Amino acid sequence: MIQTINDFQRVFFIGVAGTGMSAIAQYLKGIGKEVAGSDRYFKPGENNETRTRLEAEGILCFEQDGSGILPTTDLVVVSTAVEDTVAEVIKAKSLDIPIIRRSELLAIIAKSKKTIAVGGTSGKSTTSAMLFDILQYAGLEPSIISGAGLVSIIREGKIGNAKVGKGDWLVIEADESDGSIVQYYPSIGLLLNVDKDHKEIDSLLDIFATFKRNSELFVVNQSHPLAAPLSQDLSLDFSWDVERSAGFMARDFKQEGLSISFTINNTPFQLKLVGRHNMENALAAATVAAHVGVDLTKAAEALEQYEGIYRRNQVLGQKNGVWLMDDYAHNPAKCAASIRSCQPLANKVVAWFQPHGYGPTRFLRADFVKEIAEALRPQDEIWMSEIFYAGGTATKDISANDLINDIRQLGKAAFFVEDRNDFVHTVRSHLTENTVLLLMGARDPSLEYFAQQVWNEL
Repeated sequence: MIQTINDFQRVFFIGVAGTGMSAIAQYLKGIGKEVAGSDRYFKPGENNETRTRLEAEGILCFEQDGSGILPTTDLVVVSTAVEDTVAEVIKAKSLDIPIIRRSELLAIIAKSKKTIAVGGTSGKSTTSAMLFDILQYAGLEPSIISGAGLVSIIREGKIGNAKVGKGDWLVIEADESDGSIVQYYPSIGLLLNVDKDHKEIDSLLDIFATFKRNSELFVVNQSHPLAAPLSQDLSLDFSWDVERSAGFMARDFKQEGLSISFTINNTPFQLKLVGRHNMENALAAATVAAHVGVDLTKAAEALEQYEGIYRRNQVLGQKNGVWLMDDYAHNPAKCAASIRSCQPLANKVVAWFQPHGYGPTRFLRADFVKEIAEALRPQDEIWMSEIFYAGGTATKDISANDLINDIRQLGKAAFFVEDRNDFVHTVRSHLTENTVLLLMGARDPSLEYFAQQVWNEL
């Protein structure tokens, strides 16, 4: 029975190239475990950047054929996407090797450290990265297990979503989408927001209420109406809404070009980012850092140097009068926030979105239509390509074109281009001078390459 971090030494990850899995794999390697893994994206003779970087860390990588599972393997880790028919699962069962889910292992890791668990339906990766940078700048040598690559860690030649520090603190993302957030018992729990995403609001509120009960100290975003009632103590909380007071208040927000500025309890902050939502993320990070003992001035100094995370409002450059930005936005609130964050930059925003999963798109159809339509100015446009299908069983009874037609009926400029490879050619005449072209989507590992393709074709 695997109950603590000391109950195993040799661990194997099925689906190790996934963001959440690769982060834990790297962390365990960093604390001295023997780590190996396989992935369906690892093909004989094909280059895979994630595989290369994992192997550079000393993590053994295999094709998904069962060859990596050995009688000496102590533990096998699976993600929710791994089915029982996968060769490694069959072999692990035949060898009677314990199999646990990624979230269970993360909960075991979290018990071994003073953990800060970042929860909420939007902003977890950015807030975790900001908090990690603040704690590191303050000399606390924290660790992080994240859902996205920090640019500062990527510069070291790593994937960027994990790092082992010598200090006591560990920053993790606590995922509500699969309910695994209830498995964590953190020293500090942080709740950023509550929006309909993978689950209905009532289910989310129940999950976050358990998250609160499991946290020693609980910090809440008072400016988010659904999160606010879960407060443990207003003095611990943060807000940017003047009508919702809290211990840490952000004011004086301004966006000039690709930078934002604001104050937190009269301490000035300036970041090389866009969007009010990034002020909110920085406010959350600075608040939690203050509870750990890092003063706001030190947090402001750290965030002035913050380099961002991969595919979060990432500016790829400007070409022929068009700014190209790539973003991981994938739920209604995130898409709307991403569009709004680009509007101060140019007279026109042309946003492209690739929904992922037929079930999630069907579940969120009305919310996508409402949030995106409300975010668009009269001169802005939304484009979509067909829903990303990752395989498995799915009822394909909805199309991205259905969302486009719904948005068009609300009087907004909305367009469908089924094959994203036709997008640049089709949209070119819509890209006037002083335009932001915003790419949005998640879960599809090829999106980063698509962004580069768009840049090359502009």
